[in-house]
Amino acid sequence: MGNDESTGRQAPRQVRLDPRQVRVLAHPLRLRLLGALRVDGPATATGLAEQLGTNTGATSYHLRQLAEAGLVVEAHDLAGGRQRWWRAAHDISSWEPSDFDDDPDARAAAEWIQAEQVRLVVEHSDRWFAVQQDFPPAWRDAAGMSDALLHLGPERLQAMEAELWEVLMRYRDQSRPDEPDARPVQVFLAAYPMIEPTR
Repeated sequence: MGNDESTGRQAPRQVRLDPRQVRVLAHPLRLRLLGALRVDGPATATGLAEQLGTNTGATSYHLRQLAEAGLVVEAHDLAGGRQRWWRAAHDISSWEPSDFDDDPDARAAAEWIQAEQVRLVVEHSDRWFAVQQDFPPAWRDAAGMSDALLHLGPERLQAMEAELWEVLMRYRDQSRPDEPDARPVQVFLAAYPMIEPTR
């Protein structure tokens, strides 16, 4: 993708995962490796192993698996010495659950990734709750979670999600890391039909 003319910034690189990519990504270390490359930028297998608390051999192997699926690429502009540098091939991954209706393995992989995302939301929240009292009141008041009960059909739900996504991308494009008090903020967007608990 090219530059966003309104901001002069590079538009986010997006990929709609195909069945092979979603199967490759459905692995705890691969998901963490891709996330680290997206958040922190290019890195070597050694650096990622230190960051994620694993060994270089495992990290190298799983980076190659991600590369074969087109999810990471070598950062040739950073190459030097014997270390290989890697970067995420895309900023954003997406899929529709119905994309994999005809592929049970890919459907199971997508469901695992969704469950892992929920676990990460809980982990991220727990880390914040553990330290929030150390933050100024402005941050404690700004951060948080809310919910709303709406009555929508699938078409209106998709329209609402698309509109919310546009808002998130607008704020992403306008983000200023040099702004006073600016910090990375992770925003989670989820919307599910209410299902009554089974008794």
